[in-house]
Amino acid sequence: MDSSLLSLKKDPMGTAISDYYHHGKAAKLRVYSSQFDEDEIPVSQLFRTYEEMPPLEQRALQLAKGKILDCGAGSGCHALALQDMDKEVQAIDISPLSVEVMQQRGVKQAFQINLFDKNYLEKFDTILMLMNGSGIIGKLERMPIFFQKMKQLLNPDGCIYMDSSDLRYLFEEEDGSFLIDLAGDYYGEIDFQMQYKQVKGDVFDWLYVDFQTLSHYANENGFTAELIAEGDHYDYLACLKMKLYQ
Repeated sequence: MDSSLLSLKKDPMGTAISDYYHHGKAAKLRVYSSQFDEDEIPVSQLFRTYEEMPPLEQRALQLAKGKILDCGAGSGCHALALQDMDKEVQAIDISPLSVEVMQQRGVKQAFQINLFDKNYLEKFDTILMLMNGSGIIGKLERMPIFFQKMKQLLNPDGCIYMDSSDLRYLFEEEDGSFLIDLAGDYYGEIDFQMQYKQVKGDVFDWLYVDFQTLSHYANENGFTAELIAEGDHYDYLACLKMKLYQ
């Protein structure tokens, strides 16, 4: 599992976040993939308030308790909402500019840290992985590494709140059936690359995982998976907990 950090020259999202924070506007944050057409991320959405967040994210923030870790925290919108609720949160991101903006916006604990850094061994009661938080796992084959890291970071009675989406809707036929190549790679494994102005990042793996598959891998790696809520478009929020008998 990659445990590196981004440099300023390879930080398109952080550059976009910094521009928007300092100037109130940003250019297009472009997203490329070998599987899909070019897309873009509206940078303003990365600064949404609690009231502007989707219900699944609001639910996760409400449920978060104790010492909380916000993974891939971006501009810090979740961390700031948690602080407004008088909750203790540590926000981490691999983007140097994102972390700088979080600190400037008032996130009390914001650090440039890769979740999979072998030296990162703090303990938390809640780990938040939102905005398709399963993405940082990258590929299904990395699930064991992910759950091993969660065992290191999570207190025994703690919980991981993760949201994701089932991309099977992209393969839906007119008759309602799904045309998926079961012999190929898992359909939720996507490669992405971002560009903001002249700053272009490296290609990275991103994982969208359906709840049944997530539950299977959780069970295989000493965790239970509970479906907390479902969204309007194949998205869901899950709670992952370590099995107590281990």
